[in-house]
Amino acid sequence: MARILIAEDEPDIRELVAFTLRFAGHEVVATSNGEEALRQASEIIPDIILMDVRMPRMTGYDACRALKADPVLKDIPVVFLSAKGQDSEIQTGLDAGAEEYLLKPFAPDQLTERVKAILGKFGK
Repeated sequence: MARILIAEDEPDIRELVAFTLRFAGHEVVATSNGEEALRQASEIIPDIILMDVRMPRMTGYDACRALKADPVLKDIPVVFLSAKGQDSEIQTGLDAGAEEYLLKPFAPDQLTERVKAILGKFGK
């Protein structure tokens, strides 16, 4: 299956997302902030990155912009996972380079279906 990088500062959500995706057969690396996610992305070159918006040390928006500016990482799809569902927040995420913006809370099967669809779109 796919190699997935998760960046989520809330431990319970991070573990739930990681568990859900591992159960679906994916290899998962979990980080707790945008800065750590950038470092891990360079090391593991994931197939997809799931990222919270509001995190310490570096927001998801800033991390996404940095990923999209890196020639090696720019083609990795980024999906924001956020409780912030205002149109302006979603637009900021898409403008930063995200492929999609999933609103929390979401059902585990909804998450695995969206990940599968996005991976398929990118031929992974």
